Amino acid sequence: MMERFSEWLAEGDLGRYLLEREQAYFDGAVADAFGYHAVQLGLPGHDFLRANRIPLKLVADPDGPAELACLAEALPFASNSLDLVVLPHTLDFTTHPHQVLREVERVLMPEGRVVLTGFNPWSLWGAKRLAAGRYEVPWRGQFLSLPRIKDWLELMELEPDGGSFMAYAPPFSRGDWLHRFAFMEAAGDRWWPLAAGVYGISAVKRMRGLRLITPTWGVAKKAARGLAVAGGNDRHHVARQAQETDPHDPGPA
Repeated sequence: MMERFSEWLAEGDLGRYLLEREQAYFDGAVADAFGYHAVQLGLPGHDFLRANRIPLKLVADPDGPAELACLAEALPFASNSLDLVVLPHTLDFTTHPHQVLREVERVLMPEGRVVLTGFNPWSLWGAKRLAAGRYEVPWRGQFLSLPRIKDWLELMELEPDGGSFMAYAPPFSRGDWLHRFAFMEAAGDRWWPLAAGVYGISAVKRMRGLRLITPTWGVAKKAARGLAVAGGNDRHHVARQAQETDPHDPGPA
C-alpha cells in the first residue's frame, strides 16, 4: 500500500500539493538532528532525510527500490543503535502501528529522535475518507489521531518536543481548486490548526532514572580542612590539628 501511496504523491495535483508541504516539514524537522545513523521507514521514492547531515543514512521498506528490505514491525537493527528515524505516514499504512513505534523506541539511542507525519481524521481530509470509502490511497490509510499518537509516544518514553500542521486546503484533486483555497494555508496555523489535513510531530527518547552525578562540594571542603597545604607551614598545621584533637595539650611552647 505504501508503494501505491508513493506513486499517488508524485502523480496528481493533490499528491504533489501534499508532498511539497511534507517535504518542507521534514527538511526543517531533521536539519539539526545529529549523530551517525539515520533511517527513513517507507516511501523510498522520496528523500525526507535530504536536509540532515548525519553521515550514514538509508531507506528501509518492504516494497519498492529501498536500500534495505524489511518490515517496520521487525527492524533488523540493534537496540540503541540509531540516532534518527523518520516515519512519513508509516503508521497510517501499517496494520500494527503500535508495534512499529515500539520497534522505533527500541532501536533509537538515548536522546535519539523520531519524526513522523500522519493524516488527521478530524479534518476535511478525514471527512473525504468517510465519504469516498477506503478503496484508494490515501483514503485507505488508518488516519490515526494526533492525541492517540502522543499517548503512544509518551507511553514509550518518547517525549514530544515539536510539531506542525499542514495541508489546510480541502482535498480537491484539481490544482486550480487547490489554488483557490490557498488563503487557508496562510490562516490555518492561526485560526484552525486542528483542522489541518496532516500533522507532523517529533519526539526524543528519554531515559528515565538517569541523572548527572556532580561532586558534593560541601563534603569535599570539610575533608580538605584537615589536609596540609603542599609547600606551606606543615609543622604549624599538624600542631594545630593535634591541639584541636586534644584540648588538654597546650601545644608547642
